[in-house]
Amino acid sequence: MKRSIRRFVVCITPLLCALFICAGAADLLMPDRLVMSSPDNPVTDSPLPLTLSYPEDRTMPASFDTCAQSRLLDARLMMLGFFPVKEVSVELTDRRNVIVGGQPFGIRLYTEGLVAASTAPVCTDEGSLSPAESSGIRGGDVLLAVNGVPLRTNEQLSAAAEQSGGKALSIDVKRDGRVFTCKPIPARDSITGKYRLGVNVRDSIAGIGTMTYIDPSDGRFAGLGHGICDSTSGCLMPLLRGEITGVDINTVIPSTCGSPGTLSGDFSSGTPLGSLTENTEKGVKGRLREYPKNGRVLPLAFKQEIVRGPATMLTTIEGSEPEEYCIEIEEISYNDSSSCKNMIVRITDKRLLDRTGGIVQGMSGSPIIQNGRLCGALTHVFVNDPSRGYAVFLQ
Repeated sequence: MKRSIRRFVVCITPLLCALFICAGAADLLMPDRLVMSSPDNPVTDSPLPLTLSYPEDRTMPASFDTCAQSRLLDARLMMLGFFPVKEVSVELTDRRNVIVGGQPFGIRLYTEGLVAASTAPVCTDEGSLSPAESSGIRGGDVLLAVNGVPLRTNEQLSAAAEQSGGKALSIDVKRDGRVFTCKPIPARDSITGKYRLGVNVRDSIAGIGTMTYIDPSDGRFAGLGHGICDSTSGCLMPLLRGEITGVDINTVIPSTCGSPGTLSGDFSSGTPLGSLTENTEKGVKGRLREYPKNGRVLPLAFKQEIVRGPATMLTTIEGSEPEEYCIEIEEISYNDSSSCKNMIVRITDKRLLDRTGGIVQGMSGSPIIQNGRLCGALTHVFVNDPSRGYAVFLQ
């Protein structure tokens, strides 16, 4: 009898250890909040045997989101149908169908106020002075107004400094959502004789990105996958207004280890395709004037449906029509909802690697498709390995 018990314990112990390890991995990897179109949908497309257990009365949602028209349910994530993993919340919402992008577009963005890229010293007869920095202005600040007049252009700020005659200016500054006033005293440049503040500012920016998707119901679009930031300060550019135009890609500078490549093209000189309405950390959004209502339509994937393995990416490296290329999704951070680096992807298509060396600047926003669903958008390249990069969830 003792021998039989010992054999049973020896046999069952590895199975229990494996069960606890798998449950721990599921607890760590699976998101605390799941989005589904039905409470009976599979938790994930992966082979991991995970199911959801709901309270007996699941007709009464825990809460109701009136803005998104979605229901929130409390549930328990189970392994093998009986082993509890953790408590999760389930958001029930309609699965969206969108027109898949992949086309390049030109961006012209005009800022709300002026973005201070950096401060710089002014050479004066008394030595080197930094009026802007001394008053508290620093790189990344948004300069909203000078002496009560809203700032719109670089020339406007330069003119105010020159006309001050060396008297203090009152500049409204926005930083991290807080608005305050700085009073720099312009310094007289010993070479030009003009009064300067010693700050480099930007009032607009232009570039090329890739369309991710278009809402077929109203022409709203999303693209780029990451925000448009100032190249010097790295801060998100505050959007006053913006527009997008068509682009024909005519040059590819391939990526190499340590040096990201880029796409170059000609902006359309005709009527803009649409307007920009948002510049967020996860990309730009806007509305198109006209759009291909008969384009390729795919459902959006919920993030727990995305798995490691083969996928495809739509992007354009010549002209204006996208092509589909093979990639591999190598890593997924299901619980990381704050950044635009939710997945690590690798280009596996030899055609794309031969032409571009991997991921190049301008591909940001390229849609990623897996199992017939639109699941993500390319965002960044690994500088030291341009065949790999980050992607953001579409959810």
